[in-house]
Amino acid sequence: MGGQGFARRLVSTNPADSAREQVIELDGSGVPINPAEKPMGFLDHLEELRWTLVKCVAVFIVMASLIAYFIGQFNDVLMWPLHHVQAENPKLIMELGTTSIMEGFNVTLQLCGYGGLVMASPFILIFIGQFVAPALSKKEARLALPVGFSALILFLLGAAFGFFLLVPSTIRISLELNEQLGFTLRWTPDSYYSLLVWLVMGVGVAFEFPLLIVLAIHLGFLRVETLRKYRRHAIVAIFIIAAVVTPTPDPFTQTMFAAPLYVLFELAILVGAQVQKRREARLG
Repeated sequence: MGGQGFARRLVSTNPADSAREQVIELDGSGVPINPAEKPMGFLDHLEELRWTLVKCVAVFIVMASLIAYFIGQFNDVLMWPLHHVQAENPKLIMELGTTSIMEGFNVTLQLCGYGGLVMASPFILIFIGQFVAPALSKKEARLALPVGFSALILFLLGAAFGFFLLVPSTIRISLELNEQLGFTLRWTPDSYYSLLVWLVMGVGVAFEFPLLIVLAIHLGFLRVETLRKYRRHAIVAIFIIAAVVTPTPDPFTQTMFAAPLYVLFELAILVGAQVQKRREARLG
């Protein structure tokens, strides 16, 4: 059957090796198969998948354990946005307080879980890449590394943007609203970290969309001319994304988030134009 390997027995013509036989496996086109590149069976793939999952879980446990061991220092780092805004308003008391017995325990689990996942994600991507790599062609393998690296950089940029800009801005606006309405601040760690996770992780994921646009152009699913034609629609879509991700309805925070997204959209058009030109030249 075509595509399946079969064995051809060759006997050496060297008299010194007359008793030695060598078995060479050939594919359907008669090309010798490298033993190191021999196709794996279904059970072999399951075994590789099992060890990939084991390594992913192991590195996550290690990172989560490190955060649990240094939970105080890790918490101090994540409290920076709140402390930064408090430094701008020294007369204002902003102290987080728990309202239930289990809240401190739940917050600790969130810190270890989300923090461990973020810190382990580069290693998890490497393990997944090692598992998928044998099934990729040389062209796809060359594309996988820059795509993975770009995805990581875009996520880190989005996470940093959310942590250093959007979270402090949201806290300031919330303080102003509470002051205008005459409310007393009684924020809890759970509410603070829920805001932190939503903005940091959400913005990090949102910053990945330019990469998806470039990949769609590379695969021929999308053209640069279409992006340019519907640029105004893209602006509306970007503001809708900003309205969904940002927890406050104020236009300032939404615009602050939408502005870099639009810049990334324009960069995706520029990079996509080069990718489309190379694709058309390659296809002739």
